[in-house]
Amino acid sequence: MTRSILRLALALLSFISLVQKTVAEERPNIIVIICDDLGYGDLASYGHPYIQTPNFDKMAKDGILFTDFYSTAPVCSPSRVGLMTGRSPNRAGVFDWIPEGRAVRPDAREQVHMRDSEITIPKLLKEAGYATAMAGKWHCNSLFNSPEQPQPGDAGFDHWLATQNNASPSHANPTNFVRNGEPVGPMEGYSCQLVADEGIEWISNHHRTDPDQPFFFYMAFHEPHEPIASPEELTGTYRKVAVSEKEATYFANVENVDRAVGKLLTSLKDLSIDKNTLVIFTSDNGPETLNRYPNASYSWGRPDPLRGMKLWTTEAGFRVAGIMRWPAKIESKQTVQHAVSALDFLPTFCELAEAEIPEDLELDGASFLPALENRPIKRNKPLIWAYYNAINEHRVAMRSDQWKVLAKMNLPKLQNVHTGNINEVRAAQLSDIQIYNIEDDIGEVSNLSDEHQQLKEELTNILTKAYNDLVAGSHVWEPVQMP
Repeated sequence: MTRSILRLALALLSFISLVQKTVAEERPNIIVIICDDLGYGDLASYGHPYIQTPNFDKMAKDGILFTDFYSTAPVCSPSRVGLMTGRSPNRAGVFDWIPEGRAVRPDAREQVHMRDSEITIPKLLKEAGYATAMAGKWHCNSLFNSPEQPQPGDAGFDHWLATQNNASPSHANPTNFVRNGEPVGPMEGYSCQLVADEGIEWISNHHRTDPDQPFFFYMAFHEPHEPIASPEELTGTYRKVAVSEKEATYFANVENVDRAVGKLLTSLKDLSIDKNTLVIFTSDNGPETLNRYPNASYSWGRPDPLRGMKLWTTEAGFRVAGIMRWPAKIESKQTVQHAVSALDFLPTFCELAEAEIPEDLELDGASFLPALENRPIKRNKPLIWAYYNAINEHRVAMRSDQWKVLAKMNLPKLQNVHTGNINEVRAAQLSDIQIYNIEDDIGEVSNLSDEHQQLKEELTNILTKAYNDLVAGSHVWEPVQMP
């Protein structure tokens, strides 16, 4: 009797272990890699004539290169908040890049942060049994590493190594990283390599201690955002083809990121976990305009063949590189033209992780799983961007099927929405509607609005409805009343 019970218990434990292992094998590890200010044309696989990116190229050959991949905003902070939440960053109250909250401002920008009430990817995956970690640029709050605002750990990350904004004093030997609330101090090496090393070490340790638990890792490089610094061994290889020393340094900066990603991919293979790990590479927005501000003299990113740059609502502002690799599920050597957005990460990852999304959570993205089989994504709403501080005049944009729509608005430029200007925002009217068939006209050259009045009317109605919904759902900040 005792032996029978023991055999039954061992069989039950074996069965439970097998079930857990099967679930772990079915649910992939997920790694999101994001660059800062990378141009759409800055990788060899996207057409750059000089920059060597063999690891990105191989990643694309092993999986999918997306031609129509979009970030959630044309500038850093809102783009990152949108990625984390699956919602337009306007809904979270993040309308522009977040400065450090050093002093009270009349537009309440010192308060801006991703609030603790926001539902994020790591929060939901953690509830579903995933281990979570990040390394790199955070830029989702104004008071970094302060109890006054939520930090990466509050957003759902078990482990984090981060900076508030850029690596300082540059990518070389940064001094401003914080690990799990503790300042690290001076670090030796280049930011992208340090970030990749942190990821490799955490993944390796996690796999060694709990190989059956899937993980989510967010790797947010600072490169190639200013202030740029690159290894001499790489910079020297570009001097003959670059027009200046600074352009050569920029080229080397992108290749240095490629090397960091290659190191990560090699580590996944060495751990024998690469096949069931979904790795996604993208950028937070388009390239910075050369010399737009005094310290932007190294910003040689290329938007080609798109129109505009970072801070624009034309394609170059938020149409970015998008590469996915997942050997267990993704067929290799694919080029996919269906529109995919970083807004789609949250619903897709939750589907893969069998994580439950709150029923009352209004998402702006949709599952991108159909696109992995080169099928269009089923969207309940179009992709829309409202960037009130855009450089170009058309500050509202929409992608709906093959159509790109742009609109002006009778509203002064704003960096934040607060109780002092929300009525103006709500009363603003969209005008000067422009329409482009973005599948045939990637450079947004031929405005079709005058030739196709019925189409213009239909798309204007869709845009107006989507924009009004976005404004109604936007978080509004309350400025501090000074005596």
